[in-house]
Amino acid sequence: MPLTILVVDDDPGTRLSISDYLELSGYSVIVANDGLEALTKVEECRPDLLVTDIVMPRMNGYELVRQVRQKPEFRLLPVILLTARTKTQERILGYQSGCDLYLPKPFELEELGAAIRNLLARSQIIQSAFRASEPEEENHSQLNHTQQSQWLLELTPREREVLELLTHGLSNADMGQKLHLSPRTVEKYVSSLLRKTATSNRAELVRFAMKHGLVE
Repeated sequence: MPLTILVVDDDPGTRLSISDYLELSGYSVIVANDGLEALTKVEECRPDLLVTDIVMPRMNGYELVRQVRQKPEFRLLPVILLTARTKTQERILGYQSGCDLYLPKPFELEELGAAIRNLLARSQIIQSAFRASEPEEENHSQLNHTQQSQWLLELTPREREVLELLTHGLSNADMGQKLHLSPRTVEKYVSSLLRKTATSNRAELVRFAMKHGLVE
């Protein structure tokens, strides 16, 4: 059964060219005109990967990704942001919202295709590893408890708070408001979490936290 990709863009030409290319590549494609429509289709169709523009009416790409990441069942959904915005701060916003890859426009469809294959392959490996490593229910519960205790001992109370908010797709500014910290201080806590867990980015950190039961 082909993997399903949700393509979100308010420009009909862009939406059509991407969807045609992906269908020719063997994927099942669903489309949405804006973030609000896409959020509904994510819940209804449960795609394997999300490709979305940023500047759209009703709900932009940043907000779409943030809301998707707030749903536990979609925290590991691979997300690619497409946009003509190329400033560093805007790319940072994209990663803070929870995307896995930021692809600036204009881009080659072959490049998008390669990025999609890479993210889907990694996603399937992670899901397969989770399924294969699950022991019997009782042992699984005991293992999770042991892993959780071990890693929670390594984290400070503030780091635990930042980690919990991070899994909900909040930006540094949003986390800072909730914790009464500056965005720069929040970033220091995130960097500390990446170092302690030996993960290289926020998406990997969230997966690590979920795997080891560090978040609810």
